[in-house]
Amino acid sequence: MSAQDQIRETIESNDVVLYMKGTKAMPQCGFSSRVAGILNYMGVDYADVNVLADPEVRQGIKDFSDWPTIPQLYVKGEFVGGCDIITEMTLSGELDQLFATKGVTFDKEAADKIREANG
Repeated sequence: MSAQDQIRETIESNDVVLYMKGTKAMPQCGFSSRVAGILNYMGVDYADVNVLADPEVRQGIKDFSDWPTIPQLYVKGEFVGGCDIITEMTLSGELDQLFATKGVTFDKEAADKIREANG
């Protein structure tokens, strides 16, 4: 299976996928750590894909999304963005709205606490 096929299958078979450096339990870069931290704190069930484990997937996800950086978040098959976009969406409440619209379970109280702490 090609990296593109593997990526497509992962995105289609999981509601939320984070392509990141490292894993959700042990991120290996600050940007990946921030996005994983947001998702973990909000209690989102997501698949993590460590791009450091496979150079073909690392380049493949950049080609797949036409987005040059890692991490990359996908929700219900749709590319949402990288670290800066996810941070902004979290602080504005847009990420809550996206999860609610797409039927993704998350802890609204935790999301509110993130905003309070950064307000």
